[in-house]
Amino acid sequence: MEETVMEEPICEEAILAEEIPEVKPTAVVNKNGVKAEAATASGGVASGGGGAASGFSGTKIFTWFMVLALLGVWSSVAVVWLDLVDYDNVIARAKEFPFNFSEVLQGKLSAYDADGDGDFDVEDAKVLLGVKERPVSLVQKEAKEESAVEEQTAVPLPPISDDFVPDDSRDEATQPYEESKQFTDRPGSQETREAEAESVPEPEANVESVPELEAVPQLKDEAVPELKEEPVAVEEETTQEDSEGNAEDQPEDMLKYKAKKKKPKLLNKFEKTIKTEIDAAEKLRKKGKVEEAVRAFDTLVQQYPQSPRCRYGKALAEDDLAEKMRSNDMLQKALSTYKEASELPNATPDLIKATLKKRAERQQFLGRMRGALATLEKLVQIFPEDVALKNDLGVAHLLIGDNKSAKRVYEEVLAIAPSNGFAKVHYGFILKSENKIAESIPFLRDGLESGDPGTDDGRFYFHLGDALQRMGDDSAYKWYERGHQRGHFASVWQRSLYNVDGLKAQPWWTPKDTGYMDLVKTLERNWRTIRDEALSVIDKSTGLFVPEEENLREKGEWGQFTLWQQGKKAGESCHSVPKTCGLLERYPEATGCKRGQIKFSVMQPGTHVWPHTGPTNCRLRMHLGLVIPKTGCKIRCTNDTRAWEEGKVLIFDDSFEHEVWQDADSYRLIFIVDVWHPELTQYQRQTLSPI
Repeated sequence: MEETVMEEPICEEAILAEEIPEVKPTAVVNKNGVKAEAATASGGVASGGGGAASGFSGTKIFTWFMVLALLGVWSSVAVVWLDLVDYDNVIARAKEFPFNFSEVLQGKLSAYDADGDGDFDVEDAKVLLGVKERPVSLVQKEAKEESAVEEQTAVPLPPISDDFVPDDSRDEATQPYEESKQFTDRPGSQETREAEAESVPEPEANVESVPELEAVPQLKDEAVPELKEEPVAVEEETTQEDSEGNAEDQPEDMLKYKAKKKKPKLLNKFEKTIKTEIDAAEKLRKKGKVEEAVRAFDTLVQQYPQSPRCRYGKALAEDDLAEKMRSNDMLQKALSTYKEASELPNATPDLIKATLKKRAERQQFLGRMRGALATLEKLVQIFPEDVALKNDLGVAHLLIGDNKSAKRVYEEVLAIAPSNGFAKVHYGFILKSENKIAESIPFLRDGLESGDPGTDDGRFYFHLGDALQRMGDDSAYKWYERGHQRGHFASVWQRSLYNVDGLKAQPWWTPKDTGYMDLVKTLERNWRTIRDEALSVIDKSTGLFVPEEENLREKGEWGQFTLWQQGKKAGESCHSVPKTCGLLERYPEATGCKRGQIKFSVMQPGTHVWPHTGPTNCRLRMHLGLVIPKTGCKIRCTNDTRAWEEGKVLIFDDSFEHEVWQDADSYRLIFIVDVWHPELTQYQRQTLSPI
């Protein structure tokens, strides 16, 4: 069949068709392995066998594609020559949209899908020219995306944390940044717990391992619980809302008197005009580029010397740098900058609060307790209605041993916020230190049950259980169990608070278990020499034996004479018993035990020592019998009760609950030797803090 020739002028399509050479059909293999001829390149009718088929071939599609492309080219030429489009207007309008118009000049038209249909076409051009409005759905989508981008790039201002952490109660002579621990002293981090332990001298020695927490006459001998879990040494700034908990979880009276939960306002009117610069510097700090942040904030301080926020940012950056460098000098510089920021005019109340709280917190970290107390007193004067600040002030008084002032502060808090759990546990803590056992129980119990921030601390479970035991209330073990479930105690029986995880835990040990066979043999072979020296100084007129003062006795008399404490000789004690000290000099596992003591203990008839636990699982306690009545003297550790023998060593882990009775008709004299737990490494023995 011949093709009909059109009489119309020859079009571009026809020209192209003439220029395209004929493509020779290629043989293809069908599924049966038989070769078949492919369709012709022209895509016309292909006949064969008993039928015919027609359709577009790949070449024809390519032809149409080329035709359309050339039409587009000629259209573009026509648009330019005939000036059909005002490109200046298009460019001007395109700049109003959130994309880079220069990309249009680079041919990236698909990026400018103005009507949201997935391509760039006439409708998009109409939108760009203002002839047509952009679809509402697309506008909303872009607005949402813009908002998301802003949220990702915006630099939040430093928030206020309402609960500072008294993370270190050392004196000024110590160097908080000079020790580096690589193991865990449970509960909490090694550094935090050791810092607390260093602030708490070992209580006067006693036969049954007086727990550090039992130091009742003066609360300063106890490490006051922190208000936060994590140590400040690894600081994570939290918002005010996070630090205080959800409003609906707080009792009504606490909601009434607590500061309103809202984002702190740290910028004054002028600083809002330089917020971009402040945010840029703050972003560096948040990203951990502390050196650059310090330089950036220092530049801002030079440019705006009267800006409290710039100076506060500089203090935070210096604080972070001190942490990175582990430098006390840099931290001292940060303390000075915090002070400067708080004293500048036009500082917002929120910034003053944040700055002074941070300063008090870091003063405590350096062991400058009285300086921190003065800072907190200033804060309370400025913000007298802030209950959280008063609670912090109470802790500051406890840290310097001023129980009376702390008690007064918590009484003030409870007068205006009777359900404040933090004030309750601390008030109960103080009452127990005054030996007001029955009175302390409801405050400790209610405070723990409140679940308020700062109340979930092992020491409060410890003291509540102890108070209940002394009142003959078996519910004590319910609280011990709860403390164990909360991760504060290793078990209901083992309730020490300064622990290293993973150490073998059992109440009674054999000499072979400990690996200290040589020490045990030396003690047992020389027990008479040790006894005779003890008897030579046991006379009350010498004043070497001092009464147990930790309130561990229900009744009776109990005296002790200490030779070594916290790994050091106790004064001139060894001058009175030189042979005994000479025997021990060869055993660093005992004389170098920084978490133990070596001492004589004498107990008179009619004495009962309350159930209690020692402060740490890092030591074992040896008892060498020197003068033991035939009957009436016994010691219980967990549910196993034993008796001493003259010349024999008993070994137990005093981090487990133990209790002593002396119902004989004459005194009982023993020699106590604490040794490192045998599973502690040499590095741990060297770096663990003293107790």
